[in-house]
Amino acid sequence: MKEEKITVKTADGDCPVYVFAPDDGSRHPAAIMYTDAFGIRPASLAMGRRLASHGYVVLVPDIFYRAGSYGPIDPHEIYSTPNGFDSVRPLMASTDTRRATADSGRLLDYLDTRDDTSGTGVGVTGYCMGGTLAFTAGGSYPDRIAAVATFHTARLITDDELSPSLVATAMKARVLVAGADHDPGYPPEMAQELDRLLGEAGVERTLEVYPEARHGFTQTDSPVYDEQAAERHWSELVGLFDSTLV
Repeated sequence: MKEEKITVKTADGDCPVYVFAPDDGSRHPAAIMYTDAFGIRPASLAMGRRLASHGYVVLVPDIFYRAGSYGPIDPHEIYSTPNGFDSVRPLMASTDTRRATADSGRLLDYLDTRDDTSGTGVGVTGYCMGGTLAFTAGGSYPDRIAAVATFHTARLITDDELSPSLVATAMKARVLVAGADHDPGYPPEMAQELDRLLGEAGVERTLEVYPEARHGFTQTDSPVYDEQAAERHWSELVGLFDSTLV
C-alpha cells in the first residue's frame, strides 16, 4: 500500500489530502472519501486505507482545512461531554456544500495528474455531513463522478439554497443512500422525497435504511459504532464501486 499526504490548492487555501493506493504498479479506479463531522483522525484514515485495499486510489481530504489546525478528535469524548458537540461546530461551519463542491473540482483535477488511476469515472462516498458533500459533488460533476454513496447522512433535503437535493436531477451516477434506523435527521419522508427526485431524473439508485443502526454506525471510534451494519456498509460500498468503476 502506498500512502502519502499531499496538498491540493483551492480557491480558499491549501487542503491537506491523504492518498492511499495499491502498490502494484497498475492503474486503479479513483475514489474520494469525505469524512464525518469529526474530521481527519486515525479511524477515518483507516477507512481510506481499507477502501484502497480493494483496488482503488483513494483521496481522503481534510474537509475542515479552512478552520486551521484541530484534533485529532475523539468521538467518545464528544459524546460523553456535556455540550461536547459545541467544540466541533466551528469546524462544521467552516465548510458547506457550495465551498466543498469547489474543493471537489480541485480534487478531480488532481486525480487527472496521477499516472496510477484508470478510467474517467470517479466514485465518491461520505459519512454524516460528508455524505452531503459526496452527494452534491455527484450532481455537480455528473460527467466525472460515476458512483455516489452516502451513509448515515442527514440533511440531504433542506429548505435552503445549499440543499444537496437541488442537484439530484443532474445526477448521472449510480447512487446508494444508506440511512440509519435511529436517525431523526433522515426521516422516512425525506427518503421518500429523495427517491422521487432521483427517480424522476432517471437515476439508478438504491435507498435503504439499516435496521437498529444509529447515526454514525460506520465509525469504529464512535460509541454508536455497529459492527454488523458497518460491515454491511463495506460490502455494499465496494460492490457499488466494483460494478461501476473501471
